[in-house]
Amino acid sequence: MKSWFRVLYVLLIALGAAVAAIGMGAIVLAILGKDPLAVYTVILTEPLRDMFGLTEIAVRMTPLILVALGIAISFRSGILNIGAEGQIQMGVIAAAATAIFLPGLPKGLAMPLSLLAGTVAGALWAGIAGWLRARLKVSELLSTVMLNYIAAQLYGFLLRGPMIDPAELQVGSGTPQSVRLPRGAWIDRIIPGTRLHYGLVIALVAAVLVYILLWRTRWGYEMRAAGAEPKAARYGGIAVESCLIGAMVLAGAFAGLAGAVEVTGVHRRAIEGISSGYGFSGIVVALFGGLHPAGIVPSAFFFGLLLIGADMTQRIMTVPANMVLVLQGAVILSIISAKVLIADKYLFERFARSLSRRVAKRETGEHAT
Repeated sequence: MKSWFRVLYVLLIALGAAVAAIGMGAIVLAILGKDPLAVYTVILTEPLRDMFGLTEIAVRMTPLILVALGIAISFRSGILNIGAEGQIQMGVIAAAATAIFLPGLPKGLAMPLSLLAGTVAGALWAGIAGWLRARLKVSELLSTVMLNYIAAQLYGFLLRGPMIDPAELQVGSGTPQSVRLPRGAWIDRIIPGTRLHYGLVIALVAAVLVYILLWRTRWGYEMRAAGAEPKAARYGGIAVESCLIGAMVLAGAFAGLAGAVEVTGVHRRAIEGISSGYGFSGIVVALFGGLHPAGIVPSAFFFGLLLIGADMTQRIMTVPANMVLVLQGAVILSIISAKVLIADKYLFERFARSLSRRVAKRETGEHAT
C-alpha cells in the first residue's frame, strides 16, 4: 500500500510543478498583454503542423540530447558541469579546423576525424575543471563559468583572426566566420530539402551507450556511487577523485561532440552564436529528463518544440523569442522545488498518514452500510 502512496505522492507533486511552470509563464505573458492560451497553443501545436516544423525540432533536439547526456553523467557522479557552452565552442573550433586544414581527405576519414577532434577538444576543456575539483578542491561552478568566458573570447578571436574567411577580408565586411567546410566533412541530410541530418542518429545511439555505461558497467556504478555518497564510496574502495575527473571529461566530450555535429551537420562553417545557448538549455533538458537517457530524449523533443514554437510566436503573435528563456527558468524552478518536496521524507509520511485515514474512514463507512 505504501508504495502506491509513494507513486501517487510523486505524481501529484509532478503535476503541481507542471501547473506552476505553466502559471509562471502565463503571468509573464499577461503582463506583456498577450493571451497565454493563444500563445501556448501556437508554441505547442504550430511546429507540428508540417514537415518543416518537425524536422527543425529534430535539428534542435540533436545538440540538446548530446549535451544533456553529458550533464547527466556529471550530475550523477557528483560534479556539476555548467560549462557546456564553452565546451561546445571548443568542439566547433576543433572540428572546423580539422576539416579546413585537411581538405583532401575522403569523406570516410574527414567526417569521423572532425567529429573526433571536436569530442576530444570538449573533453580536454572540461577536464581542466574536473582536475581542479578533484585535485585542488576548486569549485566546478566557478571554474566552468570562468572557462566559458575564456572559450568565448578564444572563439571570437579565432573567427576574427586566424580562421576568418579570406573572402570576408577581401570584400571588407569582416563577418566573423570561417570558410565553408569541405564537403567530405559534412554530415549528410536525412531528408533532402531540410536541415535534418544524421547527427540525430548519432545522438540516439549515444543515449543508448550512456545508459549501458551508467547502469550496465562497473565504471558507471562507481560514478553513480561516488555521486550518491562519496564517503561510503571511498570506504568501499572507489577512487572518487578519478570518477569526478572521468565524469567531467565525458560531459565535455559529449558537449564537444554536440558542437562538432552542429558545425558539420547544420551550418557547415564556424559562425558566431553557433552554440545557440544549447550548453545551458542542455542542463534543463537533463533535469527535466530525470538525468536518465530514456527521459532525456523526449525531454529534448519537448524543448526543441519550445524553441521552434517560440520562434513562430515571435512572427505570428509578436511575442519576444526570449519568452522561451522565461519558460525554461520556470521549468527549472519547478523541477528543483519538486525534487526538494519528493525527497522530504517527513512531508511524505504526513501525506501517507492522511491518505491512510481517508481510506480507512471510507472502508468503515462502506462496511457500516
